[in-house]
Amino acid sequence: MKRVLLLHLATVGLFSIACHCASGAENSGKAPGVSGVPVGLQLYSLRAQFGKDVPSTLDEVRGLGIKYVELAGTYNLSPEKFSEELRSRKLEAISGHFPFDRYLKDPEGVARDARALGLKYAGCAWIDHNDPFDEAKCREAISVFNKAGEVLAKQGIKLFYHTHGYEFQPHGDGTLFDVLVKETNPKFVNYEMDVFWVFHAGQDPVKLLQKYPGRWLLLHIKGMKDSTPTGLLTGHSDVSNDVPLGTGKIDYAPVFKAAKKAGARFYFIEDESPSVEQQLPQSLLYLKSLK
Repeated sequence: MKRVLLLHLATVGLFSIACHCASGAENSGKAPGVSGVPVGLQLYSLRAQFGKDVPSTLDEVRGLGIKYVELAGTYNLSPEKFSEELRSRKLEAISGHFPFDRYLKDPEGVARDARALGLKYAGCAWIDHNDPFDEAKCREAISVFNKAGEVLAKQGIKLFYHTHGYEFQPHGDGTLFDVLVKETNPKFVNYEMDVFWVFHAGQDPVKLLQKYPGRWLLLHIKGMKDSTPTGLLTGHSDVSNDVPLGTGKIDYAPVFKAAKKAGARFYFIEDESPSVEQQLPQSLLYLKSLK
């Protein structure tokens, strides 16, 4: 019983310290960052909270000292109204995810919404496909992204694809992800590495960053529970496998070093776990500890 109580008190203490640090970052106007690369939050992390109350959840984000955000929907608000809510809290939307089907059928509409939200980058986090992901679907995605990327570029917005693990199906001397990168036009199509999903697929994030410098503009960062199986090409994992940065089986120090060298512009924490509100302060504390 004493051990449980002590563990509870330690957790509460850590949360309080982290919130104090985050509050200090907010008051000083200094947003989180790693070696000069700004760190923001993918708002999907708090999807359950947004589903109940958008304004108070945005207040919570700002209270953590976060300045930059990435979007995955606007929770029944128009892009214009959601953008207004962000601006009133001095939150800056850098990037956002839109469904693959919209890039296929209505890239102009994606560009319009992205502009209304003030985004610099508009991305896709999932290519609709039947398992396993195959060459035909990969080549369809290449065509869709090249065309949509050109449409977005005319509005000053960069298109990106977010890795999800299933793209690493073997193909020739490499993988279908290699085909995707090599055959998308670098003028119009960029990439966001979700480090968790790359690791989940049995790939080395550092080597992948080094292999395609200049193509990785954004990163999703989150910890992976030690017991999480890897080497899977499903793009699926239990959300409870998301743990705070600095814990679990992914060593982020070399990833950040390689990402900066590769030209990454922003890192976004994405924590999909049910414990996200407890884990976010811990992740922020870890990032603050890095030199």
